[in-house]
Amino acid sequence: MALLKLQFPLQRRVRLAQSLWLLSWLAVLAGAFTFSLGVYLKTELLRRAEVMDNTEIHVVPNILMLVGLITIGINLFAGRVCQDSLDSARFPPWKPFLLPWYGLAWMVCVWLLSAVVLSYALQGHLEESLKVGLRNGIRFYRDTDVPGRCFQKETIDRLQMELRCCGNTNYRDWFEVQWISNRYLDFTSKEVKDRVRSNVDGRYLMDGVPFSCCNPGSPRPCLQNHLTDNTAHYNYEHQSEELNLYNRGCRQALVDYYMGLMNTIGPGILSVISLQMSVLVSLRYLQTSLDGVDPENPEADSEGYILAKGVKETMMDVKNSMFKLLQFGQVEAGDEAEAGADGEKAATSS
Repeated sequence: MALLKLQFPLQRRVRLAQSLWLLSWLAVLAGAFTFSLGVYLKTELLRRAEVMDNTEIHVVPNILMLVGLITIGINLFAGRVCQDSLDSARFPPWKPFLLPWYGLAWMVCVWLLSAVVLSYALQGHLEESLKVGLRNGIRFYRDTDVPGRCFQKETIDRLQMELRCCGNTNYRDWFEVQWISNRYLDFTSKEVKDRVRSNVDGRYLMDGVPFSCCNPGSPRPCLQNHLTDNTAHYNYEHQSEELNLYNRGCRQALVDYYMGLMNTIGPGILSVISLQMSVLVSLRYLQTSLDGVDPENPEADSEGYILAKGVKETMMDVKNSMFKLLQFGQVEAGDEAEAGADGEKAATSS
């Protein structure tokens, strides 16, 4: 028994073709929208590439861009089929291409859904990538005269000011690295010598942060140095001075930013999937209703359906077809091997 069978008089077929033509063009715009989302997300990820350790999360915008282009193509095809659907001379040449089109349309929906799932599933990988990338960025902050790292300081400073964050986890991450280059340190100074000798790595460590960590909302001028020394500043308690520096780490700020983008993109992609499914179902109804039209009476009613049989019977037919195809491939491989063996025997006998 056919699945979801409906009656289609001539007028209803005409309205279906017209509606499908409009839907297909809306789906073309949705494909362009999907491609644009992928480009925007890719651009935002590349903009922060210097503070990322790997590019695993880039699979999401890559899928969106690829699927967006495919969506544009298949729906332009669907629109052309709609134009020719009510012409008995122009519609038949399109029929051989409809089955591959259905398969590709299903794959588009699956790919889009996988992009939405991956955008949430890869959150842990994104966070780990940012953790390692920011740690390296902070460590190389001072290397303004090292080729390949000369813009690292500017990148970190701009990041901290734009996202209103400080350090990797918090501002104390700056206490663990030497973020001032040796070229700007006076090694004849007793204070510098004492700080360098105070740790086994010979680094100039201090309880200070770069200027980009300063919070302009602080009621007092920004304090960058001696942050843990309450006696170094008047009326200062470092454990309660929450407004002087940004408290949020840049890793959390970036994760929140990118996941906010994902949360915005997710509903849009689900809407594109719904639209594409509507085009797929409508085109299937249009095709089957036109196939059921009596050639001698083209204005007569016809039946349209999604599947010619039930879901279970259709799945069994697909399984049998795949099994026969595999058997056919094995037989061909066996024939080639047998032919090769016969050729070797003939060569040996000669």
